[in-house]
Amino acid sequence: MMTEASETPRTHFIHQIIETDLASGRCQRIVTRFPPEPNGYLHIGHAKSIVLNFGLAETFGGVCNLRFDDTNPHKENIEYVEAIKRDVRWLGYDWGERLYFASDYFEQLYQFAIELIHKGLAYVCDLSVEEVRAYRGTLTEPGRNSPWRDRSVEENLDLFQRMRAGEFPDGSRTLRAKIDMASPNINLRDPVLYRIKHGVIHHQTGDAWCLYPTYDYTHPISDALEGVTHSLCTLEFEDHRPLYDWVIEHVSVPSRPRQYEFSRLNLEYTVMSKRRLTELVDEGHVKGWDDPRLPTLAGLRRRGYTPCAIRTFCERIGITKSEGRVEMAMLENAIREDLDATAPRRLAVFYPLKVVLVNYPEERLEWLELSNHPKDPAQGTRRLSFGRVLYIDRRDFEEHPPKGFKRLTPGGEVRLRGAYVIRADELIKDDSGEISELRCSVDLDTLGKDPQGRKVKGVIQWVSAAHTIPAEIRLYDRLFRVPVPGADGDWRADLNPHALKVIHNALVEPSLAQVEVGERFQFEREGYFTVDPDSTPTRPVFNLTVGLRDTWGRGA
Repeated sequence: MMTEASETPRTHFIHQIIETDLASGRCQRIVTRFPPEPNGYLHIGHAKSIVLNFGLAETFGGVCNLRFDDTNPHKENIEYVEAIKRDVRWLGYDWGERLYFASDYFEQLYQFAIELIHKGLAYVCDLSVEEVRAYRGTLTEPGRNSPWRDRSVEENLDLFQRMRAGEFPDGSRTLRAKIDMASPNINLRDPVLYRIKHGVIHHQTGDAWCLYPTYDYTHPISDALEGVTHSLCTLEFEDHRPLYDWVIEHVSVPSRPRQYEFSRLNLEYTVMSKRRLTELVDEGHVKGWDDPRLPTLAGLRRRGYTPCAIRTFCERIGITKSEGRVEMAMLENAIREDLDATAPRRLAVFYPLKVVLVNYPEERLEWLELSNHPKDPAQGTRRLSFGRVLYIDRRDFEEHPPKGFKRLTPGGEVRLRGAYVIRADELIKDDSGEISELRCSVDLDTLGKDPQGRKVKGVIQWVSAAHTIPAEIRLYDRLFRVPVPGADGDWRADLNPHALKVIHNALVEPSLAQVEVGERFQFEREGYFTVDPDSTPTRPVFNLTVGLRDTWGRGA
């Protein structure tokens, strides 16, 4: 089920282009595509593209292809392919039978290269990578023609076929387009179309090829072969569009797709570069691609984010050509709104402090009924035991309270959530001077109501000593300390050392004993949490998804 926002997407410039193209008859059916390279896990930036491409296809009654750009096998593997498919499905989208790989077209791409050679528009070049770069020129100086640019068609065909046969070592020869070495657009200065790569086992084609096409050559042809009408990509590909159009114009592909660019997602307090994300994983700064501190979709899923919240976030940030940074608070607000409406409420004590209710009968044990959600009666209720010995959170008691403290103090009263009002009468300290126990009195006439003539302002969480279970709580925060990591130098130096804090001895109510991985709850007065895969039946592990409010930078 899509969110309301995704069912009625905002009108943006690409939306308007498609409306115009349909009205003019340029295309009868919209075909978009999401073309990830399987060299890492998807992140929240990819979600923007997924929501855009699949969302537009859905809005206009078209289709969206999932196509893997697998032309660089040194960095790709099947693990990433499966992870990407899993993430796209998790977001709520289905490509049906329209799953493709660029490698599906390797033979056709090769034949189109032969066509370019026959037309005198491609040649085999013997310059090394460094020499190609030197010959290319600069932004202010034109490039120089390769010494091999004027080889005959016959010689180019022979050499290219021998390149495919594996006769030449890596880096010794490339196939280049013959365009214009003086073009102001460096991408048109005879770009490389094919390079030699030996000793690679491709996850789809095995060792069948030692000759691999470049992305700039493969992408437009793949779009054309699949009948893509609108090829949507981020702004860094804007300067590549003339090459995209050149390739489409000069080979006999069956359709003429058009490329349009939009701004990528730059999110504060994290990095969106696959290279940097890979370094974070490989260098051990995080614990794998699904670490909840990462902006990967796998990490966000493990942290407790919902597909609905991510789609809503992507709709809200919109589609423009303006580069900028999106506040992390926008993403956090999207999940907070979603979970506020859907997450059942539960009681948890992170730092347990023993409370003995001295006037409560030792043998008495009663069962209280608490609502699962204060705004949604349909979620029902659950029963909690209440007895003489309880645990409250140590932070909810202050021997010397600061001004404005509304929780438990010596001689003061608070209400236990869904239960009675208690008063702190005596505190017990251990040999180190730390408070080890509170002795309180309970007003048994206050279940569900305030005492006559007085208003109790504080409400705190609690668990019964008779029925509670131990739990581990993982408190996640922003991955970096600053909005733009690396702006002042080494981005690693901006990592937040407090991005993860683990509480090993928390106590939670017994209804949380039999929970499923991925279930989400609001721990009252603490935040929204999800069940981590590390959980066991006797010791659940909960990850902080987001706090009840934005407290970043406020010392809360």
